[in-house]
Amino acid sequence: METGFSATESGFDLHFAGRLVLSHRPDSPVLAMARGNPAIEMVRGNFRIEDAPGDRMVPLDWSLEGEAVVLSEGGVPAARLRFAGDALAIELLRGGFDRIYLNFHVEPDETVWGGGEQMSYLALNGRAFPIWTSEPGVGRDKSTELTRLLDAQGMAGGDYWNTNYPQPTFLTSRWLAVHCTAEAYSVLDFTDPAVHRVEVWSGAATFELFAGDGPQDLVGQLSARFGRQPPLPDWAIGGAIVGLKDGARSFERLERFIAAGTAVSGLWCEDWAGIRETSFGRRLFWDWRRDNQRFPDLPQRIAGLAARGIRFLAYANPYLAVDGILYEEAREGGHFCLRQDSDAVYLVDFGEFDCGVLDFTREETRAWFAEKVLGREMLDIGIAGWMADFGEYLPTDVRLADGSDPMEAHNRWPVLWAEVNARAVESRGKTGEAVFFMRAGFSGVQAHCPLLWAGDQSVDFTRHDGIGTVITAALSAGLVGNAYSHSDCGGYTSLHGNVRTVELMQRWCELAAFAPVMRSHEGNRPDDNLQYDSSAELLSCFARWSRVHAHLAPYVRQLCDEAQDLGLPVQRPLFLHHPDETTHFAVQDQYLYGGDLLVAPVIEQGAVAREVILPGEGPWRHCWSGEDYAPGLHTVPAPIGCPPVFYRPNSAYAALFAKLPEVLEG
Repeated sequence: METGFSATESGFDLHFAGRLVLSHRPDSPVLAMARGNPAIEMVRGNFRIEDAPGDRMVPLDWSLEGEAVVLSEGGVPAARLRFAGDALAIELLRGGFDRIYLNFHVEPDETVWGGGEQMSYLALNGRAFPIWTSEPGVGRDKSTELTRLLDAQGMAGGDYWNTNYPQPTFLTSRWLAVHCTAEAYSVLDFTDPAVHRVEVWSGAATFELFAGDGPQDLVGQLSARFGRQPPLPDWAIGGAIVGLKDGARSFERLERFIAAGTAVSGLWCEDWAGIRETSFGRRLFWDWRRDNQRFPDLPQRIAGLAARGIRFLAYANPYLAVDGILYEEAREGGHFCLRQDSDAVYLVDFGEFDCGVLDFTREETRAWFAEKVLGREMLDIGIAGWMADFGEYLPTDVRLADGSDPMEAHNRWPVLWAEVNARAVESRGKTGEAVFFMRAGFSGVQAHCPLLWAGDQSVDFTRHDGIGTVITAALSAGLVGNAYSHSDCGGYTSLHGNVRTVELMQRWCELAAFAPVMRSHEGNRPDDNLQYDSSAELLSCFARWSRVHAHLAPYVRQLCDEAQDLGLPVQRPLFLHHPDETTHFAVQDQYLYGGDLLVAPVIEQGAVAREVILPGEGPWRHCWSGEDYAPGLHTVPAPIGCPPVFYRPNSAYAALFAKLPEVLEG
């Protein structure tokens, strides 16, 4: 049967596009339900969420009623499953039941991906992934001392599933995708090899189904569903964005980068609104107005850079510090979330300073922030882009203006934040020209946010929080409709003596050059860490790889066109072009940069060679030596300055790629 419910000898099935989706049998029921009993704790965006559900019920009896199936227990209806078109709607029919556990059919050796932006694992088999936007944690590995220390300091260590950008969407190697439209807390559970289980904290949920002829078709459908992003502007892909937070001195330091031969497209000063020193490190002053003492004559400075083809970028987030000027204006305008027990502003401790949370369920608040802050304070003085940070911190016990449940609104918050940013950009006619980038997300953020960044990686090579996680982040997010991703070149989080090394800085440059946007960051403790202008060696390294990045702009522009037309991400897992090579389904430490480049960054400390998989038909040409390699597994030399990068000799861009060694050497 192609599509729909059908009765079998001992149960029922649901097929979609010729694929078996649900299979209900007495010994393998399709659904369980329960009454939730949650316990939730939040400390600065880190959440501990537990549940002790009661009255668990597994209804086995069923009746087929047209396009719906009614499941019953003890002769009393318990749940209704209704299928129409490409959507499966689940409704629990017993009062007070608000936990759905739906089991999707699995075939042997079926691989599953998705879950939004995942940092630790591309293939999700064998693990469960709570879908709840939060801080990802520092270390994210319970076996490490750093994670244990941070867990003791506000539950901040994290685990493999913690992510700024979760999404209840999964794709399988049957080229089937399932998307849960619920915004409530949910879990994608792939620990049972017999079923793909989705847990939803709601009494009703809808699951959209997608089927493709192959992975590219499927990814394209998901991109269309969530919204295609505008192409990145030429300036964003045509050079490096230099991140400096040194006040007006940043302009002087930028000249050193330019003198060293750096291809500069932008100067990013996240400290444009001022700074405050905390025990975590140098934080920003969360009052989104330019600090005239730290940046005197900023509009004139911005105009001077623009005349040289260099954009100025800044920073904002959806919270306002209580000691800022905008806080009072926002409070008087009713723009903050409130406490449930009074009309007082709900304050969140962000680490030695308190902030109000802007209530984006109010149209007046969305309009005020888009116009007053992002419009007048930023875009109107020439700011061409910014980090639109955070979005993960909405507490579960606030009072929202629209009366919605904060447990339901929490995951939606990053999408509302993205909408506000996109609204401001559109109001100035800058869509496709001004670029904001976000780390937080959820289903639907794709339609508003033009660029992801992978968040606050530790300044190291660790498996779950170091340099390698930015590859997994880009590949996983790309499968659910996010075409463009990048990272903080050099890493961000430095705590408990964990500081940058020269090797890390060099390897991060090699990786960042082969992302659509190359942007450096000074990190949370800039004075304790190496910067790219700390030495002539590091400055030269950054300059060389910025030129490589800029040289690839014509190719990246073509990839932007593919993203717009087909919904394909710029950075792609091997299976997106080679779906028949099933042994490569879990590869997450190398990627295809479009269809014609293969990049295998060195993400292991001290490595001078690494294994590289060359998929498909040959040959693949090594960018730096010009040597041709046959498809297969190779151990490739990879000294610093020579990461394994290969291209197709028959590519239309082969001549461009062949010049990379010359460009690198300058």
